Amino acid sequence: MSLTPSDTAHVLLALVVLATCAHGVGHVFKRLRQPQVIGEIVGGLLLGPTVLGRISPGAQHWLLPPDGPTAAVLGAFYQIGLLLLVWLTGSELRARDAGSERRTIGSVAGSGLVLPFACGLAVAQTLDLGELSGASGSPATLALVFGMAIAITSVPVISRIMLDLDVLGTRFSRIVLAVAVVEDVVLYVILAIVLGVAQAETAGSHGLWSLIGTDSLPLAIAYFTLVPLLFLAVTMRWGPRLFTALSRWSFNVLNLQSPLAFRISFVFLLCAGCIGLGIDPIFGALVAGMSTAGASGAGAAGASPAAGPETSAEPQTPTEPETSAGGSHQTLRAVSLGFFVPVYFAIVGVKLDLARHLDLVFFGWFLVFACAVKLVSVWAGASLAGEPRGSSFHLAVAMNARGGPGIVLASTALQARIINEDFFTALVLLSMVTSQIAGVVLGRAVRAGKLPTTATEPPPAPAAPHRPERLQQERL
Repeated sequence: MSLTPSDTAHVLLALVVLATCAHGVGHVFKRLRQPQVIGEIVGGLLLGPTVLGRISPGAQHWLLPPDGPTAAVLGAFYQIGLLLLVWLTGSELRARDAGSERRTIGSVAGSGLVLPFACGLAVAQTLDLGELSGASGSPATLALVFGMAIAITSVPVISRIMLDLDVLGTRFSRIVLAVAVVEDVVLYVILAIVLGVAQAETAGSHGLWSLIGTDSLPLAIAYFTLVPLLFLAVTMRWGPRLFTALSRWSFNVLNLQSPLAFRISFVFLLCAGCIGLGIDPIFGALVAGMSTAGASGAGAAGASPAAGPETSAEPQTPTEPETSAGGSHQTLRAVSLGFFVPVYFAIVGVKLDLARHLDLVFFGWFLVFACAVKLVSVWAGASLAGEPRGSSFHLAVAMNARGGPGIVLASTALQARIINEDFFTALVLLSMVTSQIAGVVLGRAVRAGKLPTTATEPPPAPAAPHRPERLQQERL
């Protein structure tokens, strides 16, 4: 279907306004040393029914109509921005050298993920939260989303906060990033299972699952548990090798002409493959990011862990030519952060209608409960691992930031109609508020000298010297 010239002009104007507001307000937040993603959402909030809709409903409805050709095209940009955001997140989920912090990482990852998730499930099943469910939601899927919202942690927002505070590279940052990577991978797998079960319970089944032709819920749970896990295992083992092999294949005309186009196509093909299997495409974007980053060494090509998808920092000029693997990664990253991801976050802000869908009583206790459970769980895990009281508290504050993954959870659950707009609003605000809290508290700790920076942290203790003569004497 082609657009009329009037519709084309309407779409272009809407995209320009969305991108301008996202970057403009995001820049203000960046100058205030706050997560820029929050400013991008606030920029969209100004264009939505909460602000512009109250001032001039006609103008807001014309600029961003809820249906019609403009809405359809903006919906496509929203979906592409979401997939590229998850791809960027996946490219940051790389194995890190844990060193001597393995005990703390294991303890914090276990307690900080399992306990909040279990508490969220228990509360969701105890209380009557049926009014938060969407048209395709069920008590089980709603409880799982509620549990994930309590347990989720953001890798990129925490990375950016630590970069701004000159904490990145310290022992504290190594623990936080390692734990956050583990939590994000686990929770994305759970999200794929939830979305699969939700669509299996409705008439919206697609892909391989729809061909099975069964209404058995136990079989659906088994299918949507095993398939994402197998897909993750296969792509983590063979994805980087496959991407490298295809990029070096002499008959790969797409890569020969444009490595950037090949990289985008690889991401989209994995997303389409997930749809073919009946699971959500964001899982394909996640493993595509993990595969392409592992294959090209993208993380070393000018992209630090701190410059994740939620930072929306100024796009960096690629340090390698676009014809190289690292250069195409940096180019796609710059395009994503420069346009598609900010537009996605702006549309998230547009979807927020605080006047109609913000229940202050529910959000108040939900925020307190989510923060309290996450803080106590992480603090307990760090304390059991032998961390000092101050370090345990700062780890808990850092892991409490939900950032972009929390917003992705809200967006995908709303799009799948598992939750309604009231719960969507609460989830987005939870992500925004917890990210702000982490930035403020950690900033005060650095200024007070309670949290070491890269300049003040003492160097690690040297390893014990190797003494072969002593070992020989002991053998004798």
